[in-house]
Amino acid sequence: MAIGNNSISLRIAVSVGVLISLAGGACLWTRVQAQAPVPAASVSQLGTVKTVSGNTVTLTTDAGLTVTVTVPNGAQVEQLAVGSTDLKTAKPSQFADIAVGDRVLATGKAVAGATNINALRIVLIKSTAIAAMQEAQIADWKARGTGGIVSTIDTAKGTIALESGSKKLTITTSSATKFRRFEDGSVKYEDSKPGTLAQIRPKDQLQVLGNKSADGLTIQAEEIMSGSFLNLSGLITSIAPGSGIDMQTGTITFKDLATKKIMTVNVTTNCDMRNIPLQTATMLANRSNGGGGGRGGRGGRGGGRGGGGGETNGDAGGGAPASAAVPDAGLAAIGIDSTLGTAGAVAGANGTAGAAGQEDAAGAMRRSAGADLSQMMPRLPVIKLTDLKIGDAVMVVASEPSPGANTVDAITLLSGAEPILTANPNGGMSLGMSIGGGGGGGQ
Repeated sequence: MAIGNNSISLRIAVSVGVLISLAGGACLWTRVQAQAPVPAASVSQLGTVKTVSGNTVTLTTDAGLTVTVTVPNGAQVEQLAVGSTDLKTAKPSQFADIAVGDRVLATGKAVAGATNINALRIVLIKSTAIAAMQEAQIADWKARGTGGIVSTIDTAKGTIALESGSKKLTITTSSATKFRRFEDGSVKYEDSKPGTLAQIRPKDQLQVLGNKSADGLTIQAEEIMSGSFLNLSGLITSIAPGSGIDMQTGTITFKDLATKKIMTVNVTTNCDMRNIPLQTATMLANRSNGGGGGRGGRGGRGGGRGGGGGETNGDAGGGAPASAAVPDAGLAAIGIDSTLGTAGAVAGANGTAGAAGQEDAAGAMRRSAGADLSQMMPRLPVIKLTDLKIGDAVMVVASEPSPGANTVDAITLLSGAEPILTANPNGGMSLGMSIGGGGGGGQ
């Protein structure tokens, strides 16, 4: 997350294996028709097995419909490996192999509407296989996935410059790279849509899966997920909760520190709301401005007041303090590696003189602090709209229904942000995107 419009935090409900199995099922449906045509009056339904009773299976389709499938003794039952769409690889199976949670494509004759089918063919993908693939893919994203903020895109060369924590990375793409795009305010993987390199813009949030070069600064992209979201922060000026059973939803209003615009933020049940404890927020605020504490970061951007790291350690050359690489005991106590990216911040500061060096160091420290916050997000206490009060300092990640809109939908809301906003009154602290609960910004 950023206090300004530098970056965002995405809360992603990862369903990589499920997404592939759903997409595979859709392709499979087409393959079934192409490879083994059935009578024109037949219908096909793809869904997840809800119940099995006698020779009847109840499916819940991806659209939420309940479909009852009767499987007579003569029906063909086949089992397909998860992710496969080629029926030639399917193996003979039997009705007894179908269990609750399995994915099933049922093709047959409709009885009293398309939600009742006498099956001619059942194609089965076992839920255990889906779960195993899911776990493997999530582990792969955690091991080889990197998140950050897009700086520039070169569509001719097929490269993307990415800021990840304090690191500046180069992402190389090829014709084999898969692109997916978050749209319509959703940050769920399964809601992402096929995308292109041309859709990616500076300041987008991006997650890439791929192998890194020996120095870790170049990644050959196998898959890229990206999205454009707003980063807002300020002091709440009004709260309008919903009525009746919707008291936990409603709207809040505040003036965004970066744009100075009055923003109305819709808070729904899909919003991830958490509180940053005071001690944690204070430590992050200190780290975000190079350890100077309080308001020391105010002079970093302008360079006129010598804020940030330069003022703290008194180094005329703008070098970061030698203690920057020492782990923060408070953060370490809750499992956060506070040295993420610090070496890069120190090197950047020591390698550049004067105000430019201070700016580079301050920016690196803000990104490093944001990486810490990204890691701890899943551990922060969950709150409700009714826990907020007027005057609270909040940071919000929101979807933008249209460019320049003053009313937005919150995706993530963090309260308890006063120390961070005080240290960064005009924004600048980044938080990376994470897959499956892992920290992304500083990886």
